This record gives sequence, structure tokens and C-alpha cells, in this order.
Amino acid sequence: MKLSCLQENLARGLGIVGRAVPSRTTMPILGNVLLATDEGRLKLASTNLELSIVHWVGAMIEEEGGITVPARDLSDWINSLPAEQVTMMLEPQSLTLHLASGENSAAFRGLPVDEFPPIPESDGSGAIAVEAGALREALEQVIFAASTDESHPVLTGVLAEFEQETLTLAAADGFRLAVRHLPLITPVSEPFSVIVPARALGELMRILSGHEEPVQIETTPLHNQVLFRMPDTVLNTQLIEGNFPDYRRIIPQSHKTRLVVGRAEMLMACKRAAIVARTISNIVKLEIGQGEVTISATSNEVGEVKTRLAAEVEGEPLTIAFNVRFLMDALSALDVPQVALSMTTPTAPGVIRAVGMEDSFVYVVMPMHLGR
Repeated sequence: MKLSCLQENLARGLGIVGRAVPSRTTMPILGNVLLATDEGRLKLASTNLELSIVHWVGAMIEEEGGITVPARDLSDWINSLPAEQVTMMLEPQSLTLHLASGENSAAFRGLPVDEFPPIPESDGSGAIAVEAGALREALEQVIFAASTDESHPVLTGVLAEFEQETLTLAAADGFRLAVRHLPLITPVSEPFSVIVPARALGELMRILSGHEEPVQIETTPLHNQVLFRMPDTVLNTQLIEGNFPDYRRIIPQSHKTRLVVGRAEMLMACKRAAIVARTISNIVKLEIGQGEVTISATSNEVGEVKTRLAAEVEGEPLTIAFNVRFLMDALSALDVPQVALSMTTPTAPGVIRAVGMEDSFVYVVMPMHLGR
């Protein structure tokens, strides 16, 4: 193998695939990144056996070949270089990759490509297309609600439902639920659903930053893996087996009190209340009255923080408490001027919707007990 490429492109590519390199592993090969020539480009790949990322970098190929080398060492060295041309040459007998850039040079011992775990590939036929920007926004508005408790694996994933021209994403952790609907470019002939690990979707969300080309989504025939294909990157992840809770039953269908308030103003009020609330299990109180809502947190040890906001209020006055972190997660993920908060009783779930996109996003959050 002999080739040259730009340092900035190689550094970016190593940063993308490096997210799938496990920090600890009993298999040394998993700590390596695969580098191989592929149809006039340099292919980079990494995997932790559950998540795989492949990225292609433009390169001038002189000789074909491939090798795997320690991902962290290579990435650290490439990142330390100035933005210049980097040349690579593989010495097959010693499995050593020689690199040079200006006055800088390095050599890394590697392992052969055939020891690297196989990464699923596809030709893209049968893929479902979705706009990159819409998918990234939807992921931002859902992923945070997924559980981190590995004792309930299903809840550590995001349910993805494909039906006709709509993709629905849903995540829940037992205390809250986030649901987002978005349009598909390619309609599906038969509806199906899969549970995608939230961590994998978090990596996808990072990769999508700045992308404009549609994302191609494809599942394996047995629906046990899913591929997300972008122009220069493919992310593949194993799916989570199990039955996701029927989230539709969790969403309240009626309310007795509804308020519309500025999203940014409510977010700042929650951030102020969080200063005190962090000492009292993150509990904040919402007192909803005629034309206003007061957001407060009170601690016998620390003190009190209170903010009064003007709001459009319909229905009965109500006092209810929530985990302020759960409120802030939803408010931070949205990019709308106003949000609507609907409630029934102090002990029933509250529902947050984005004004102007009520049919595409819903967030359900369980209340907390003020007596705690």
C-alpha cells in the first residue's frame, strides 16, 4: 500500500471512526483502525462488534493494500501535524505502516486486515431515504429521553417505526417519553419497526452535523442490524431485541390546564431554579395562574429561587412539580419560540409540545411529589 492524502481530511476521518473504537477490550484488534485502499479512496473502519463506522477519505493511490494499526496512536500523531500532505507506505513483511508529512515521520506496527472483524456492507438497494437535517433534529429531540440503565436494554434504545411516508422515533426511560415524527423521502411498502441503541444514534447525530445529502437507511433481512449510509460514511449497529412499550397509551389525550409560554424564557427560568433544585432532588414547582406561571425551587438549606413568566393560560389554576433536568432537556432540544404545557392533575403526567409543530413532537414527563 502506498498513497497520500491531506492531513485535515485524514484527521477528520480518524475522528469519525474513532468513536467506535472501544476504550477497553480483550481483543487487541478492536483497538486498531483499518486502513485500506478502496476504489481510488482510503477506507477507514473501526468496530466494537456492536457498532461499526466506515469512512472514506480522498487519496492519491499508488499501490493497493491494507493494514490495521492502533487507532489512538495513529489519530494522536495525525492530529499533531500541520495541515500538509501525508504519505503512507506499508511494509508488508514486517506489517509496519510508515508515514511522513514534511519533516515529520512515524512508523506503526500493525495487524493484518484479515484478522479484523467483518463489517456488514450493502449496495444500497432497498434503502429508505430521509433528509439529513430533519433526521439530526429529530434525534436531538428524542435521544435524551432514552434510559441509561442497562438492566432494561429495550429502554436504552430508540424505537424507529417506518410506516408509509413517516418515520416515528420514540424514547422513554420510565419517567419521561419523547416522540418525534418526520417525513421519509422514500415511502415504505410495508410498515416495520426496530429498536436502535441510543448510543449509536448519538454517534450518527454527530456525523450528520453539516451533512445535506439524504441519509439512506437499510436494515438486514432479519432486522437485527441497521445501516445508515451517508456520502462518505456508513454507520452500522446491531439492533436491540425485545418489545418496546406501547408509547401511545402513555400520552394523555385530554387536559384541564394548558399554558403557552416562551421557550427560551422558560428554559432560563428552569436554569435559575436548578441552582437550588440540585440540592432537593431537582424538584421545581410550577404555579399556574391567570396569565402567568411561576417557576420556583425552595430548599431549607440553600434558599429560594423564583421566576414569574407571562403565559397564555387556559383552564384551571394548578400547582405541579417536575424534575427540572427533564424540563431543561426538552426545552434545550427544541428550536421554536413557544412551547405548550398541558396538565390534568398534580399527580398526572404533563405534556410538552412545540407550538407550530404540535403534530410532530410530543414530550410526556411524570410529575414529582411536592411533599418530598
